[in-house]
Amino acid sequence: MTNERNAVTTAPTARLGGFYPVLATRDVAASRDFYTRHLGFDVTFEADWYVSLRRPDAPHYELALLDHAHPTVPEGHRAAIEGGLLLNFEVDDVDAEHRRLVTEAGLREVLPLRTEDFGQRHFIVAAPDGVLIDVITVVPPTEEYASQYTAV
Repeated sequence: MTNERNAVTTAPTARLGGFYPVLATRDVAASRDFYTRHLGFDVTFEADWYVSLRRPDAPHYELALLDHAHPTVPEGHRAAIEGGLLLNFEVDDVDAEHRRLVTEAGLREVLPLRTEDFGQRHFIVAAPDGVLIDVITVVPPTEEYASQYTAV
């Protein structure tokens, strides 16, 4: 199988029944509270070491939280996230979300609301364990960037 960007790709994979990130965290309860309170997730499963979350609106985006020291995590990999992870949340009205999350809820803003030439209006807030939440509304890119987008 080939495509325009790569000369060779792998064969088609099995159909996915689901795909979601699992965040290794030091404090499962604090992370659960953040994602349910501020980002609209509902709890679908909860143990003291693992929480499964799902957005109630369709499509049903999922996220899981795992105690980084739990024995299901292989030895040598039992570290909590310490930055380096950015989760993007595309919304219809980034300005309204900025008011709700930064002005009203008081979340720590690490990148102020701004419009990027590559086609985003966004801001970034900090979540537990150094995870960054990038809240985005897609806007038209400048002419310089428009040609870099490809149809999928």
